[in-house]
Amino acid sequence: MDHDNMHNMPPPSPSPSSSSMMNHTKPHMMMMHMTFFWGKNTEVLFSGWPGTSSGMYALCLIVIFLLAVIAEWLTHSPILRGGGSTSRAAGFSQTAVYTLKTGLSYLVMLAVMSFNAGVFIVAIAGYAVGFMLFGSNVFKKPSEDRKTAELLPPSSGCVC
Repeated sequence: MDHDNMHNMPPPSPSPSSSSMMNHTKPHMMMMHMTFFWGKNTEVLFSGWPGTSSGMYALCLIVIFLLAVIAEWLTHSPILRGGGSTSRAAGFSQTAVYTLKTGLSYLVMLAVMSFNAGVFIVAIAGYAVGFMLFGSNVFKKPSEDRKTAELLPPSSGCVC
């Protein structure tokens, strides 16, 4: 087969029966974007949601933001870190929290796959705010270990 001339071939056209079938079975189908776009007329996660309403689009952005913040909170949850407990109940609770965090993260990922730029921005902002609140040292009190380390004289530079 000669692959050098394939770029000169026209794209295949749909058969008349398949295109007429598509028009009769789903006339309200929206076009799926494969590049980022701006606008409130999009579908995110569910068919027909948020639709064409500006209020519903704003609600959609708030929900995606909160999903990202909650996923980041669960990532830094003390339950997920374990805290040294080896009981089965602690293991089951860790598994449940991990499963919930993973599910929420996948929902945010699927929302971003709508290729709506507003959804992408609020998802990133939600993860950033969630990390700032729960993962970074911005709002954490210094632990007793850090206070003790600050009171000790400076070391000789040896990290051993």
